[in-house]
Order: sequence, then C-alpha cells, then structure tokens
Amino acid sequence: MTDLRSRLEAAIRAVPDFPKPGILFRDITPVLEDPILCRDITEGFREALKGTQVDAIAGIESRGFLFGMPLAIALGVPFLTVRKKGKLPWKTVSHKYDLEYGSAEVEMHVGSVRPGMNVMVHDDLLATGGTAVAAAELVRMQGGNVTAFSFLIELSFLNGVDRLKGHNAHVVNLITY
Repeated sequence: MTDLRSRLEAAIRAVPDFPKPGILFRDITPVLEDPILCRDITEGFREALKGTQVDAIAGIESRGFLFGMPLAIALGVPFLTVRKKGKLPWKTVSHKYDLEYGSAEVEMHVGSVRPGMNVMVHDDLLATGGTAVAAAELVRMQGGNVTAFSFLIELSFLNGVDRLKGHNAHVVNLITY
C-alpha cells in the first residue's frame, strides 16, 4: 500500500487557485491516464476491504463511478448509482443536504438497495463528508446498511471523516492530504 500511495502522490496534480483563488485542487486526470495505476487502485481498495461485508457499491456521481464500478466488478457485486436530482429516469428516493454555500440533493432508484443489504459508499474525494452522508442516508432509507465508505483521496483538514463516524462503518482512503 505504501508503494501505491507514493505512486498516487506522484500522479495527482495539485492545481492552485482552481476553481477559485485560495483553493488547491487535486486533479486525478493524470491517474486516469495510467491504466496500470488504475488497476492497482482497484486492487488496493479490494485489499483494504478484506473482512468487510460488501453486497453492493453505491458510487456517487460522477467521479465515484470511475473506481466504484471496476471495484464492484472485482468484488462480484452490483454497482448502484447515486446521482444529482433529476438525472435518473425511474422512480427515485432522494435526500437533500446542506453544503457550505446552499444545498444539494442526491437520488437513487427505488429498489436498488434491498432490505438488509450491506452497501459501501464510494467517491473519489472525501472533503466535508456531506455528499457521502447523503448517499448513506439513501441506503438507510431503503433498509440497507452502510458497512464501508471508500475514497481515493481524503482532505483531512476538512474533517469529513468525523461526519462518517456515526455510521459505524469501515472507512478506506488511499491517500490523505
């Protein structure tokens, strides 16, 4: 895992003042351009989740789809989509949550989560934790259990992991800033 972290550190590009002054953006596009690193990321998540019951992975739009889907394939479990309001074509369950400036709403298809299903919520980045907690609420609303959260990157200075503690779930991140 140490080798994977160092390879991620080398590949993730830090972009100052994007999307606005004072923000240091962590750009994962160089990671996506390296198929060997992407394969190893999927394997790193799989290894970190050993011993955790995962019956499905709920990936958060859109970057949570990038590694959530390959991980679901590697684990042999369904991949469930968590999308912004109005993007899913079928009956949905939704959850509105507060952001630093305003609010947002995420949805899943009704019936994606079966009662008692053990679900891992996945996204590329853990910042304040609001979107991950909202996705976990969608799982709970359908009778599922959140057994894990996984992120490629954690921005530890924003303390998002503290918001996840109430879910009593395993938290995996491959690199922390």
